[in-house]
Amino acid sequence: MHTAKRVTRREFFRRSGVGAVGYGLAAAGCASMKGALTPQPPTKVAPSEKIVIGMIGVKNMGGAHLNGLLGKPDVVIAALCDVDESVRLAARRRTGDKADIYNDYRELLDRKDIDAVVIATPDHWHALTTIHACQAGKDVYCEKPLALTIEEGRAMVTAARRYNRIVQMGTQQRSQQHFRHVCELVQNGRIGKVKLVRTWFGPNPYQAWVPDSDPPPGLDWDMWLGPAPWVPFNPLRHPYNFRYFRDYSGGLMTDWGIHLNDIAQWGMGADYTGPRSVEATGTMYPDNMFEWPQTMEAKYEYDNFTLIWSQGLEIPEPGQGYGVKFYGDKGSIFVDRSTYKIHADTEIDEAIGSDDIRLYESHDQQRNWLDCIKARKLPICEVEIGHRATTLSHLANISFLLGRKVQWDPDKEHFIGDEAANRMIGKPQRAPWHL
Repeated sequence: MHTAKRVTRREFFRRSGVGAVGYGLAAAGCASMKGALTPQPPTKVAPSEKIVIGMIGVKNMGGAHLNGLLGKPDVVIAALCDVDESVRLAARRRTGDKADIYNDYRELLDRKDIDAVVIATPDHWHALTTIHACQAGKDVYCEKPLALTIEEGRAMVTAARRYNRIVQMGTQQRSQQHFRHVCELVQNGRIGKVKLVRTWFGPNPYQAWVPDSDPPPGLDWDMWLGPAPWVPFNPLRHPYNFRYFRDYSGGLMTDWGIHLNDIAQWGMGADYTGPRSVEATGTMYPDNMFEWPQTMEAKYEYDNFTLIWSQGLEIPEPGQGYGVKFYGDKGSIFVDRSTYKIHADTEIDEAIGSDDIRLYESHDQQRNWLDCIKARKLPICEVEIGHRATTLSHLANISFLLGRKVQWDPDKEHFIGDEAANRMIGKPQRAPWHL
């Protein structure tokens, strides 16, 4: 008899021993949810134990990170940078007017008193700000996706290793306990041999054409563009919808695809590897100002399993608009940010014992990063893991743009016998900016 089991949060707490407070801290790390990073009650911390932080980009997720860090007793927010004057002034008020403010992030990085930086800029700025921060001796928390291109991501890993920096990518799902629990169930064979993983989300949006205009007062548009090609200001490019333009981001594939495909790789023990081939197909809206496809399906072939990303198409778990689903020969497991469901013909033992595979445990993505700065240990989504997860999105987008299947070498990080695809691993940067 086939049974589908929905596990509520309360039931998950009872089984796993995770208290509601612990889960609340984990849920506070969810990306793409405004106000999700909440302050914690202050306690006394010796000045020598405090981490002095600068923030680069303080709108949207940057504002959420600021909110979370302001509540941590071992953090001092010393400096804020944003190319929009109104944004940085508003953020400064949230610090009680204590933080210094900057338009140019390089001035912030020049400060010797700053230990670490949080980067929440548009994607096309992630690589340069992270690399320059590592060169300046700062540890880094960089929002996802790690980089705009595969080449940039590898350069960020190289910089982190060369300068011995702690670099965390903001995939807060890794700090939600039920995601870890599901991945442990998969890795310990509770649903048998897994040969297929499905991930899915909704379509990219449509946008009618909007004319260019002058940038609003106080916005340094040239600095906002930075390494991207110069174009006139358009209200659809800044501040949120940049993710739908190819010069700045990879659409929902790099926005949500990274979160979901990262969990797929975590559950399959594939954090430090990648697929051997990728084939992405989809449809474009007619006459859309945004530049990414309406629908997409990407099929990734690994050495021992297949991952299929479906965007705006089939929903593998009825009633669930996004998620990850592992298919084993003894059952399947669906998981999203609210819950997980086990589908099996017989009861599955969910207890994870001391002799089972246990995965890295974090209850708060920010807290994990801060603790790793002090201990000089790799965080739960260290830069190489972030790079590998981000690469999945870039591979699918490259395959879609080329209109064909591509063969990928995950060790050498290049396409096999495909000059056109290899030219898309990187992207030129506008002078004077360069990697």
